[in-house]
Amino acid sequence: MGRGLNKVMIIGTLGRDPEMRYTPSGRPVTSFSVATSRTWTSAEGERREETEWFNVVAWGQLAEICKTHLSKNQQVYIEGRLQTRGWEDETGKKHFRTELVANEMILLGDRRRDSHHEDAEVDFMDGSHDSDDYAF
Repeated sequence: MGRGLNKVMIIGTLGRDPEMRYTPSGRPVTSFSVATSRTWTSAEGERREETEWFNVVAWGQLAEICKTHLSKNQQVYIEGRLQTRGWEDETGKKHFRTELVANEMILLGDRRRDSHHEDAEVDFMDGSHDSDDYAF
């Protein structure tokens, strides 16, 4: 089988504050939603807008960073891969959810939780990189 690529990059706005929980083994996982919008002009000359929502999941140290530094309505760059999970509920109905599993996050625009650095761009990556790559 040939080599594949599963890479997603989005810039959007957080739709809700991140929620962090821990797996039974104690590993942190944070989830949040990000909206991306695009605009275009239709053939009739009308301006149109479309918003796409992404469910984002971050693990480990990146999960903790996202929980600490992100909040609703903040602009953010997320890079990662798409993953679809499936499960069956109590009634036997199958459910599927596609998520963007983040491995990099960059704060964009106003850093609402740290007013000393307005319009700062801060880059956070998962634990697979050297600690020198972190902004702090």
